[in-house]
Amino acid sequence: MNKLVSHESVSKRHGENTRDWRKAMSDHVAYALLVYTGLQIFVTVHAMKEGSHSILPYFALVVLVAGIIPACRWFERRWITLSDDEGTDPALAGAFRSDALKLWVMAIGLPFLLTGLFTLASSLF
Repeated sequence: MNKLVSHESVSKRHGENTRDWRKAMSDHVAYALLVYTGLQIFVTVHAMKEGSHSILPYFALVVLVAGIIPACRWFERRWITLSDDEGTDPALAGAFRSDALKLWVMAIGLPFLLTGLFTLASSLF
């Protein structure tokens, strides 16, 4: 049985340390969306169990899911448009780490922040 080997693992075996920033950012975006959606559902359900019986947590869920996709596409679009040479340029490692960190802070932090704001607004009205 033949085993499929990714280009990245072949490059590493040949002594090269190349990473395709385009594919890596696409992977980060996909996983961040999964984490974000799971957290958002968990936080919204938790807020509703805490006594928030208004429609605001549902509205928060819709707004956050609809709003996160364009933000994630911005991160991905920035990297996907790189040429083949730029896509594997080690000099972009710092910029990649910075964007990946921002993406993950957004994916993890926004569900808590915005659901908290909607819950606060719900308690005020």
